[in-house]
Amino acid sequence: MLIPSIDLMGGKIVQLVQGRKKALEFDDFAAWVDRFAKYPLVQLIDLDAAIGTGNNVKLVRELARQLPCQVGGGIRTVEAAQAALEAGAQRVILGSALFAEDKLDEGFAEQLAEAVAPSRLVFALDAVGGRVAIHGWRKVTGVSPLEMVRGLEEWCGAFLYTHVETEGLLQGFPQEVIRPLREATARQLIAAGGIRTQEEIDQLHAMGVDAVVGMAIYQGLLPGFVTSRE
Repeated sequence: MLIPSIDLMGGKIVQLVQGRKKALEFDDFAAWVDRFAKYPLVQLIDLDAAIGTGNNVKLVRELARQLPCQVGGGIRTVEAAQAALEAGAQRVILGSALFAEDKLDEGFAEQLAEAVAPSRLVFALDAVGGRVAIHGWRKVTGVSPLEMVRGLEEWCGAFLYTHVETEGLLQGFPQEVIRPLREATARQLIAAGGIRTQEEIDQLHAMGVDAVVGMAIYQGLLPGFVTSRE
């Protein structure tokens, strides 16, 4: 399954390279909503909330009412997860909140699952150098993605693996990194980070892995999508 992504920063749709350098920016929300409406799931991330520089709460709510979204960025409490779901999100994505002092917080994961149900939780594995990064990819923990999958599988419905080193570069996704994770969990597994071709998406699908795609869509590299600049 192809999952289009919408990343929000400063009230606009953006695409960043490795989570830091802004490469693209759009404010024609209606056009992108129309393009993404045919997809069963869209990923919606509030980057400002993720890195602690503000938020795009009103915009997130508006988009979540119009599209079937899994929403992430700055969701660090049970109350925030519940609020996002009540605002229209189908699922919520959490990453940083699953750590306490750089270690997995299984107690919080269990608390979340009891409050909103595992099927509505997506746990984010944002990997830098083979370790999970948190706080908008600004801090790298000592936990590996495989350790996180094995430790938290009981309390979520899906894992979202992002390969930060290739994110936004359109150089392809290193599919060998996802195979051990696919073998380790029966949960839905989603890959992101540098995916640029339909062939990659098909290869991931063959492994039982779904694909989040951003930059390739916004640059018009995938068939079926027309950028707003064309």
